[in-house]
Amino acid sequence: MRNDTSGNNRLGRFVETAVGGERVKAYVPSPLPPTPPIEIPGLLTRLSAAERALGRLDGVSILLPNKELFLYMYVRKEAVLSSQIEGTQSTLSDLLRFETEAISGDPVDDIREVSNYVDAMMFGLERMRQLPLSLRLIREMHQRLLDSGRGGTKSPGEFRTSQNWIGGTRPGNAIFVPPPPNEVMTCLGDWERFIHEDTPSIPPLIKAGLIHVQFETIHPFLDGNGRLGRLLITLFLCATGVLRQPLLYLSLYFKSRRADYYRLLQEVREYGTWEAWLEFFLDGVAETADQAFETANRIARLFDSDRERIVRESERTGSVLQIHEVMRTSPYLTAASAAKRSGLTVPTVNAALDQLQKLGIVEEATGRRRGRVFVYRAYMEILSDGAGN
Repeated sequence: MRNDTSGNNRLGRFVETAVGGERVKAYVPSPLPPTPPIEIPGLLTRLSAAERALGRLDGVSILLPNKELFLYMYVRKEAVLSSQIEGTQSTLSDLLRFETEAISGDPVDDIREVSNYVDAMMFGLERMRQLPLSLRLIREMHQRLLDSGRGGTKSPGEFRTSQNWIGGTRPGNAIFVPPPPNEVMTCLGDWERFIHEDTPSIPPLIKAGLIHVQFETIHPFLDGNGRLGRLLITLFLCATGVLRQPLLYLSLYFKSRRADYYRLLQEVREYGTWEAWLEFFLDGVAETADQAFETANRIARLFDSDRERIVRESERTGSVLQIHEVMRTSPYLTAASAAKRSGLTVPTVNAALDQLQKLGIVEEATGRRRGRVFVYRAYMEILSDGAGN
């Protein structure tokens, strides 16, 4: 890295700070927007493709009879992927089975972290009805994100008052050292102002890309920065009206291109190459939105096809359709939980589950006679694409 001597503010500045007995240079980013300004014309083709893909995705409620259902499951997939980037081993199946209390004895810390991510995400989306996207909202979400498990000792809900670093075993051999604690609040104040500034020359999608990098560079918490930074992209697009439903989550794109993602973030800091990052980011928005749109289509087709089979071939159409409906939001299900959610008796539920098994729509996952767990396998295969089984 180098200090900027060119008179622009694309590059930040270094400040020397003492950490653990050694002196290191911490990086303080310049406030947004970058100067010279982002070269928008070179990004227009990618920007148009991303906007078109987002428009199609935002209209997905026309395809789905229950868009809340798609959101419910898609949020959980994003939680798994975002946490996997941070090193957890949990899969979507682990989370869903954990939520239905169908299993025990799994790596609970991992699953709890993913479950906390779901909670933080849904809390943030709901809270934005009363509170703008702000430092206060981010602290409240962070509190939930690190509520329990391994993050509980990392000051949940509090901006850091000690030095952190990225990569390496200590600040002295780190890949990147974020701003020292005494600079964090100034950086965050500038960042929050930029979020709310009227910037007609910067399209919202490009602004989202700038905001994400700046948050990752400030790294204002001791833990959870990556997960929260990825979530902020979607929150900002919802806050600005680009998305009506929070259906865009970039974690699978970032996970599958992790080396490029981290390299481009670092090159923004080292060389001010915002445009290269934004090309990558806009490609990710377009690709992710197209994948989510196709996922919604596949789910809608599966549900329609399975309902038709139940009506055509089932001996107990009414109760079987009811249990099929329950399994749309609980692809892992026990007879007891199905009875509770559907209002049917346990014997009726067991008979319906047996019918669904005969039709090949659900499978029994445990091989046990008691405490059986049923899985809507084809649905899980669509949902788990890229997120582990």
